[in-house]
Amino acid sequence: MSTGDLVRRAGQGDAEAWRALVGRYSRLLCSIARSYGLSGADAEDVVQTTWLRLVERLTLLRDPARAGAWLAVTARRESMATLRRAGRERPLKGTGPTVTGPHHVVFGRDLAASVGAALETIPPRCRELLELLAGSPRLSYAEISAALEMPVGSVGPTRARCLTHLRRRLGGRA
Repeated sequence: MSTGDLVRRAGQGDAEAWRALVGRYSRLLCSIARSYGLSGADAEDVVQTTWLRLVERLTLLRDPARAGAWLAVTARRESMATLRRAGRERPLKGTGPTVTGPHHVVFGRDLAASVGAALETIPPRCRELLELLAGSPRLSYAEISAALEMPVGSVGPTRARCLTHLRRRLGGRA
């Protein structure tokens, strides 16, 4: 049964559909939380909170078929919130140039704003894929495949098409 059907049925109170959703995505959510360096207990809390967020919004999801991607993004956000609460948020190492002056900060903000605006103009499926690929920590193609319900072999070619969309929107800035 498709994720969209499971979400709709779970929203109507179908316990079996809910169990199927939990079975389908719990390992993905746990791997996302653990990839942030969370302890077992903290990772379990993130997974539980992520499921709670879905329960709160189950009947409000715009596209129930994309619940896997929604869950993955929510697990990332909850993991970061857990790190912040514990005072352990740490910058990524080795990801880009070192900031050496105010002009770098201004350029970086300007570029980030341009990319953010361009992301809003590309198809939602592309935006979800690129957000999952660019997020920290990195997800494997298998995890992205599960979150977006697409074959693993389609992740790379779809990524290339989505980046082409994004580059067109950015013009000469890419």
